[in-house]
Amino acid sequence: MIYQESIEFLKDLAENNNREWFAANKERYDKARENVIDFTTKVLDSVRKIEAGMDENLDAKKCVMRIYRDIRFSKNKAPYKNNFGVSLPTSGLKGGGVEYYLHIQPGNSFIGGGYWMPEAPHLKAIRQEIDYNAADLKKIIDDKAFVKLFGDFRKQEQLKSVPKGYEPDNENIDLLKLKSFVAWHKLEDRELTTAGAEKQVTDVCAMIHPLNVFLKNALS
Repeated sequence: MIYQESIEFLKDLAENNNREWFAANKERYDKARENVIDFTTKVLDSVRKIEAGMDENLDAKKCVMRIYRDIRFSKNKAPYKNNFGVSLPTSGLKGGGVEYYLHIQPGNSFIGGGYWMPEAPHLKAIRQEIDYNAADLKKIIDDKAFVKLFGDFRKQEQLKSVPKGYEPDNENIDLLKLKSFVAWHKLEDRELTTAGAEKQVTDVCAMIHPLNVFLKNALS
C-alpha cells in the first residue's frame, strides 16, 4: 500500500514547491519514492499475469516517473510535480503508447489505461481498426461493468470536424472522432493507503486489459 507519510509529503510539497524546501525534505522524498517503487513492483508482478506481452526487462524503478518538471517552456515555474506518476507500458520499456498509468496525488489519484493522444500514424491505424471492427470495441466499452467503473468512453475529447477519410453519417463517428482512447478510475486516498491497495489497482487494470488488447491489435 501507499503509506500515509507519502501522501502527506505530496501535500506538503504542493504547498512548498521550491528548491529550498525540497532540499530540506529530501529524506522524506526518498522514502516516499521508495514506497511508490515497492508498490509498483507488486502491481507490476500482478499485471504481468494479465498482460503477457509486457517486456521482461521492465523495471518498477524506471516505471516511476521523475518528479522534476521541465520548466523551460512553461509559464508555471514550480520545479517539482505534486504527484507520482507510474507508467506501465504493455510492450517495450517506454511509456506513451498503449499502457497502464497510475497517478498518485492527494485527492486526485487514479488508475487508467489505453492510449492517450496517439501520434498521427497510430491514430490512423486505430481509427481504421474501429471502422473495420467497431463491434469488438463497443462490446468492451459498453459492457455494464466497464461503464460502471470508467463511465462513458465516448465522452473524451473529440475532433470538432469529421476525420479525413470518413463520412459524418458513419454509425461509429463518435468513436472515430476521439483524440484519445483511455479509461480511468478515480482512487480515494484511503483506498491507496489501505492494505490490499495493490490488488485493487490490479483489478482495475484487468478491466482495462481488453481495451489495451484492441488497441495493440490495431497497431500490429
